[in-house]
Amino acid sequence: MKIVVGLGNPGLEYQRTRHNVGFDCIDRLARRICDASQTPRARFQALAVEGESAGEKVLLLKPMTYMNLSGSSVTEALRFYKLDATRDLLVVVDDIALPCGAIRLRSEGSAGGHNGLADIEVKLGTHKYARCRIGIDAPGRIPQKDYVLGRFRDDQQPLIDEALGFACDAAECWISRGITEAMNRSNRRAGDEPAAKTTKKPEKTDGPGNTSGQNN
Repeated sequence: MKIVVGLGNPGLEYQRTRHNVGFDCIDRLARRICDASQTPRARFQALAVEGESAGEKVLLLKPMTYMNLSGSSVTEALRFYKLDATRDLLVVVDDIALPCGAIRLRSEGSAGGHNGLADIEVKLGTHKYARCRIGIDAPGRIPQKDYVLGRFRDDQQPLIDEALGFACDAAECWISRGITEAMNRSNRRAGDEPAAKTTKKPEKTDGPGNTSGQNN
């Protein structure tokens, strides 16, 4: 069993905002690896759905705790399944330090000022867990809170749509081949071609990942 967690904030007002790209990635990944008949369930203080990738069971989580309490949901799920965060957890988040559309995988690291990662680190008692950061650009002169809770500009949206696909590829590679191979194949700047693509199922147009209206 592997756990992939996308961080964001619940509620329609946060739907498709920059801070919710983790949720958006989980929705897209669910359309790839989960049965379309499944409906996300309230578990572990999150919306949860199970899927399978490369023969491995995968739990997809969107914590409903709000960003700065994400660690409670993550630790509850890990403890329930008796999993090791250093081996079995991947967290997908937004990152203002990366150009819009870039993705970066790391096996460990600091929270880098991200409240969701900071809470996970505190609750787990370690910074040694895999994370996939999706670049959303720096705020510039816009206050950071207003920027991350805002929606993407027209020029940013195509970059993010592409990055979400690459982030799903990276998650599937991590599941099947581990973090080192996933980093080698997937770390990219916006506009780069990926080093290699993983084999994946065609994405469905609806199904368990389509949770608009329930959360964000």
